Amino acid sequence: MDNRAIGFMDSGVGGLTVVREALRQLPLESVYFIGDQARLPYGPRSSDEVRHFSEQMASFLMQRDIKMLVIACNTATAAALEDLQEKLPIPVIGVISPGSRAALKATRNRRVGVIGTEGTIKSQAYERAILSKDNSVEVFSLACPKFVPLVESNEYDSPIAKKVVAETLQFFENKDVDTLILGCTHYPLLRPIIQDVMGEQVKLIDSGAETVGTVSALLDYFEIAKDAAGDQTKNAYFTTASPLSFNQIASQWLEIDIQSKKAQIDELELRIEK
Repeated sequence: MDNRAIGFMDSGVGGLTVVREALRQLPLESVYFIGDQARLPYGPRSSDEVRHFSEQMASFLMQRDIKMLVIACNTATAAALEDLQEKLPIPVIGVISPGSRAALKATRNRRVGVIGTEGTIKSQAYERAILSKDNSVEVFSLACPKFVPLVESNEYDSPIAKKVVAETLQFFENKDVDTLILGCTHYPLLRPIIQDVMGEQVKLIDSGAETVGTVSALLDYFEIAKDAAGDQTKNAYFTTASPLSFNQIASQWLEIDIQSKKAQIDELELRIEK
């Protein structure tokens, strides 16, 4: 048993969609979350830059003695997962493999769509993960750079969001996909609109939510789940930008009162080695 917190990190507030699922599935576990809103979006940045930012967020959380790290960001997972798994002495989980496995399980016609940031789509991480398990599947990938700003500006249910999503997803009009991976943890906030555009016949895969199942399994595997009789659950939220803006979106999405703290991470370096 291990009563330390699980760390979650993201480029902004999108990773809270993973946290929400963790709070639901693992209510005894403590959660520490950091969102790097000051430097988002990560999608257009180079892999090296995203990797560096990811190491700084990981360092911030490691200083708080976490027992597991969840990279709740598809772009950061694609760029930094293997690097952080190699360097950190704790389990590190990304969101791409769980999302890919869920899509393979869901598809019936072997035609899968993927939407994500420019960085995630350019990395082809989802295609590789899917095709490594079943090379008969056709994968259709689309970068959606306008989606993250809609969520971060708290306009994810606005008329503007409906227009942007409808125009962007025209790409899939003749692709006949029956499964669509939401390959960015911001996108579940747009889920009702995406589902309406794609149609009820298309199964939407929330890669972040699928990841929590992996987290639960690894807690048992490494025997580091929190003791039910242990200390009271303590959650903490950090942002590199304005706590006021973060609190508004986080409280609305998680349906609890969130009081985040400002985090300074731009000078941090990851120095932990196994």
